[in-house]
Amino acid sequence: MLSENGISASTPETKDFIRWMTTEAWNNYQKDRMDKKIIVKNRIDSHPIVIPNATKGKHYSSPVITLPTEDAFDFSIEGPDELGLIVLHDSDGVFKIAGTPQVTGDFHFTLRYKYHGWLEGEPLLERKIPFAVNPNPRDLWKDIPTPTDIQFFKEDCEAEQIIIKAGPDGSPRKDMVAASKRGRSHAQEGKARDDHFRLFHSDDNDWYIIAVADGAGSARFSRKGSEVACNTVVDFCKTKLADASAFEEKINNYRNANDEETARKILGDAVYSIVGNAAFMAHKAINALSDNVEGTKPKDFATTLLLAICKKLDFGWFVASFWVGDGAMCIYNREKHTARLLGVPDEGEFSGQTRFLTMPEIFRDARSLYQRLRFGIVPDFTALMLMTDGVSDPMFGTEANLNNIDRWDDLWDKLSNGFPEDDIPGVDLSDDNENVKEGLLKWLDFWKPGEHDDRTIAILY
Repeated sequence: MLSENGISASTPETKDFIRWMTTEAWNNYQKDRMDKKIIVKNRIDSHPIVIPNATKGKHYSSPVITLPTEDAFDFSIEGPDELGLIVLHDSDGVFKIAGTPQVTGDFHFTLRYKYHGWLEGEPLLERKIPFAVNPNPRDLWKDIPTPTDIQFFKEDCEAEQIIIKAGPDGSPRKDMVAASKRGRSHAQEGKARDDHFRLFHSDDNDWYIIAVADGAGSARFSRKGSEVACNTVVDFCKTKLADASAFEEKINNYRNANDEETARKILGDAVYSIVGNAAFMAHKAINALSDNVEGTKPKDFATTLLLAICKKLDFGWFVASFWVGDGAMCIYNREKHTARLLGVPDEGEFSGQTRFLTMPEIFRDARSLYQRLRFGIVPDFTALMLMTDGVSDPMFGTEANLNNIDRWDDLWDKLSNGFPEDDIPGVDLSDDNENVKEGLLKWLDFWKPGEHDDRTIAILY
């Protein structure tokens, strides 16, 4: 090559020139390839890739990520599988990340790719992408058992069901279920559950009795107050309804009355003598308890109370109720798209101040008590529901929403379908289901930010 260009060179010079030319060309070749790699890497590194943070235990799906394939190809991303996530590829350079992460912390995914001109055996180019999995708020809550040696100890959760078999004619009869669970705010500090409930069904005359109570969080022994309230009203009603023939005759007379006003007054007095007096007896029982527990006042046992009695008669269901405090109580009919509220949540002198069974003004006069009573006859219903505000507040949000039938439909849907996003199944409220109480207790674990009170619900269905 040198001689062809008129250059005379010795053999050593020729060899040295060839070595020099080869080295120079190789260096230029390497520099050119390096420049190309740097340009591509800079472009990929500067390409906006945003992968939002995830939350442990919650389903995650990132936005679709699109990479510049005019510069590179054969993209892959490593790291998501270690967190319980998968990479979903649409095409080369187009993907998203999805799944349910099971760990928390700060991580980096590694994006690997080849640039155009890449040769076999050459290292792949890389980019680190930061990613974080935040703790699930649920995991931040502690579940400290209530010390068993405290005064008036109460189990942290309770559930009961009463299955009533079909009648003599083979027709199904409504069952009862209730569940109560200590709120996360109490569990966090190892404090006791303040809610309570009590169910009863008479096999002799088919009367149902349901009581639900919410002990005031500010009252140190409200857990006992709610228990005494439920037990007292149910026991009183059981006694009064053991022979209910005269009461049922008044119900029938009311149904057939020409003078509805007079018949309603007669029946109202009878309801008062049972349901109203049951509430008054509970009020007195708490006062007596306070007298026997040194250093306490009735307000130390403050509690709300929702009480209902009902029976299926030849012409429909008779339901009577008493309500003091917050929470909700309703006759719900899915088919008819109706919700009949059995009272209203009531507050004290100041907004947000709940009234309690222990307050003397609740029983100051007959008129005050009568206003808390409800009774009526309905052809049938899907469910009679009583619940403390630990359930009604997250389900309805405001008192006004208790009158919104769509919100009751939504509650029933949630009972039936559960909360899939929280892996909480629905409750099978089918006739004679022997596992319904476990399902309802699990259902009470539903998550609603800022709503961590004790939760209790009783259902006749």
